[in-house]
Amino acid sequence: MFTRDAFSQVLNGLEEQAAVVLLGPRQAGKTTLAQDIAEQRASVYLDLERPSDRQVLAEPDLYLTEQAGKLVILDEVQTMPDLFNSLRGQIDARRRAGHRVGQFLLLGSASNVLLHQSAESLAGRVRYIELPPLRLDEVGADLLTPLWLRGGFPDSLQAGSDRISLRWREDFIRTYLERDIPALGPRLPAATLRRFWTMLAHAQGGILNAAALAEGLGVSGQTVGRYLDLLVDLMLVRRLMPWHANIGKRLVKSPKVYVRDSGLVHALLGLDSLESLLGHPVVGGSWEGFALENLISAAPPGTEPFFYRSAGGAELDLVLRLPDGKVWAIEVKRTTAPRVTRGFHQAAADIAADHRLLVYAGAHEVPGKEGLRALPLPAAIAALRGLTRSVL
Repeated sequence: MFTRDAFSQVLNGLEEQAAVVLLGPRQAGKTTLAQDIAEQRASVYLDLERPSDRQVLAEPDLYLTEQAGKLVILDEVQTMPDLFNSLRGQIDARRRAGHRVGQFLLLGSASNVLLHQSAESLAGRVRYIELPPLRLDEVGADLLTPLWLRGGFPDSLQAGSDRISLRWREDFIRTYLERDIPALGPRLPAATLRRFWTMLAHAQGGILNAAALAEGLGVSGQTVGRYLDLLVDLMLVRRLMPWHANIGKRLVKSPKVYVRDSGLVHALLGLDSLESLLGHPVVGGSWEGFALENLISAAPPGTEPFFYRSAGGAELDLVLRLPDGKVWAIEVKRTTAPRVTRGFHQAAADIAADHRLLVYAGAHEVPGKEGLRALPLPAAIAALRGLTRSVL
């Protein structure tokens, strides 16, 4: 078992808000975390994909009124959108009775659907927290290579062998395509959606070229957009937007796209071992995506991630705009040589970066020119996590 950073965030949220929404892809550990919290206080747990639990909520106000004073945990709550109006009334009634905080913990795996449902009904009553798959600072630097190869889904990372881990991820992908996505409503051909997902894995970290993807799939550009929106909503793909500040330069305006879990990248491409990964052209993009997900997750809540690329070739893999307005310019390289190109410094100057960071595969911090710091990935995560703890 690993201690999740989101555990303390959820506890804090329950101490300060009436409801907490915990967002994350399936099998990332939301239910386990919620059950750990349930052991610390009087609570009830309902899985809304289980018919018997849905039946309990056939008359939601009657049942929820009986649970006043307890933490009510509702798993996959986006499957019952009509429930949110009842939750709003329950929260307001409990507040009048003196139970102002810690009333509901809502778990969901479809972010935009759940955000839309809850924002309309629970405005001012809810806090949102994301639970991604396991991150490096949660499992420890000793597991860096297995975490990169197998990804952060707990069952995949802890499998008895790389082959068993790969089979788990292949089953995970199949289940999403054949059961979970159709359950959300979209009637999309599973084979075509898998090809699209695989094409994104091949181009890990590349600029989105919707026209090329549409041509390769034999569908329209509008359909490609719908496929991408769905995978982003399920928190399986990240659409990293370009830095948009007006700096008087011609900038790339299309987003970069990453399959968020490195283990899923490797499963989609059939890479079952470290040796096969190191010999594949995706190795650089896979490492970059792995590093970016860890860095973004470690940054303080409210941080906005971007990338930067100008028509002149100046480029930054990751730009983080922190809640205090400070800007971090970050380059990710899977190399032991702590060097960046002149284009990195030009890009950092373009955006007036406050910090310049190179995340590289070496073992030590190395100071560089023009304020650059070269750090191993664990040290870079720790630097951002330190800022997060100061905010929290």
